[in-house]
Amino acid sequence: MKRNDVILIACLLIICGLLFAGMKFWQKRNTDADAYVEVKVDGEVYATYPLNEDRVERIEYDNGCYNVLEIKDGKANVTEASCPDQICVRHKAIHYSDETIVCLPNKLTITVVGGNQNQIDATTN
Repeated sequence: MKRNDVILIACLLIICGLLFAGMKFWQKRNTDADAYVEVKVDGEVYATYPLNEDRVERIEYDNGCYNVLEIKDGKANVTEASCPDQICVRHKAIHYSDETIVCLPNKLTITVVGGNQNQIDATTN
């Protein structure tokens, strides 16, 4: 590897690190104390739960399937599910505004809602 290749790789890594840090900072600033999780089943709102209250909710479906949602220390996580792939269970806990956990086999989405939203949709000259 040539010297210029190393410099290019180092610059790209620094840029990626700065973008990642900026995204995490933005998410943290846009999540307030009144944030809650919105649980949707098959696109319809099933329930909403505040992130500031610890709880465990079992979401059951007509076909016998289920998901277990745990909210603890301001973070929401799926701890158990009847789906075969278990992707929703392996997903990290969410707590920033607009983060989502999805369970496709059970048609479940869990999204963090709340935070300071930008009031400007667009600008014109």
